[in-house]
Amino acid sequence: MSGDLFAPKVPEEIANRRPLADRLRPKSLAEVTGQPHLTGEDGALRRMIDSGSLGSMIFWGPPGTGKTTVARLLSGEAGLAFEQISAIFSGVADLKKVFETARLRRMDGRQTLLFVDEIHRFNRAQQDSFLPVMEDGTVILVGATTENPSFELNAALLSRARVLTFRSHDEESLSELLIRAEQAEGKPLPLDEDARASLIRMADGDGRAVLTLAEEVWRAAREGEVFDTTGLTQIVQRRAPVYDKAQDGHYNLISALHKSVRGSDPDAALYYLARMFDAGEDPLYLGRRLVRMAVEDIGLADPQALVVCNAAKDAYDYLGSPEGELAFAQACVYLATAPKSNAVYTAFKAATRAAKENGSLLPPKHILNAPTKLMKGEGYGEGYRYDHDEPDAFSGQDYFPEKMGRQTFYDPPERGFERDIRKRLDWWAKLRKERNPK
Repeated sequence: MSGDLFAPKVPEEIANRRPLADRLRPKSLAEVTGQPHLTGEDGALRRMIDSGSLGSMIFWGPPGTGKTTVARLLSGEAGLAFEQISAIFSGVADLKKVFETARLRRMDGRQTLLFVDEIHRFNRAQQDSFLPVMEDGTVILVGATTENPSFELNAALLSRARVLTFRSHDEESLSELLIRAEQAEGKPLPLDEDARASLIRMADGDGRAVLTLAEEVWRAAREGEVFDTTGLTQIVQRRAPVYDKAQDGHYNLISALHKSVRGSDPDAALYYLARMFDAGEDPLYLGRRLVRMAVEDIGLADPQALVVCNAAKDAYDYLGSPEGELAFAQACVYLATAPKSNAVYTAFKAATRAAKENGSLLPPKHILNAPTKLMKGEGYGEGYRYDHDEPDAFSGQDYFPEKMGRQTFYDPPERGFERDIRKRLDWWAKLRKERNPK
């Protein structure tokens, strides 16, 4: 929620036409809901104000959690001039103008709080332009972003600003906002208990959204009408979940899906898979991720896992949406309930590391082909034993470069199909010692 505490007064009949979310903006930090860790009595911002040591900050959090409003309230309570720009609409010329105004104001003994909305949209050079004015105290920078600052902001900027995290509203704080809205409107929200709970869930942690949805309900309701969940859905349609396929929402959910599969929890895995489908994620991206889970977390503990995932992709190609999504759900459950092993994944990483560390070592000559007399003269192929002609089809020869010596990368656990592989490897190791005692 955001607003302008210092805007000129307008006639009451015009003010009442403003959106409900705008009319209910907090007038003090004490009125801010949903962020007690920041604005409560023992909150980080409250302590900064009380100590008189307000510094530059980055407000990181989802939409509708109060970042802009809190920045304005901070300037008021700290006695600072407030300047606001948006990285979407501003460029270098706008920044220079704001900085010059702040310098002149500072000469008159007043400091400036510069609020930069969507600060992550500024490029590296634009972000660097804040550094001198932050260091010399010309401005106290408060940047707001919905994206992870670690990825989107320069390290130099982050080193000079404290990152404060704004949390999505929980059901309690959204319920409180609805109560305030009912008090302001002087009438109850025309929803039954279940529909009210549904409206809160539709807001998806966004305080501005819950008030906007409530306003839509009041506009739609006829005299004495009370909506159930079905009626609510028809009125407001359905608000898409907050989810950016290129940013944190995308990575958070795919991480949750992957870890739920790895943790053998099919119910949690299905939930996150459903959330990503519901948010419009590319099904083929999900299919690729399921294949990744099959080879990374199940591996040879269940060789069918990879087959099932590839079959799910083919089924989706054949059926399309929404029927094909069930094939991915089936693959997801299969992976979550399969025995787990990362032995191949770990072995390949170790083999890759060994390949890089040991350079271009020549394989042992006995396993090199000798198509020419010269190569035969060099001993290529000499002493090679054809395994199919050996007892148990196993010669036990060493195949690593001589300078490297025999290595062990693959160490299968006693789980699933790899239990049988383990027995085979142990047996071959025993034969190798017996047939090559040196």
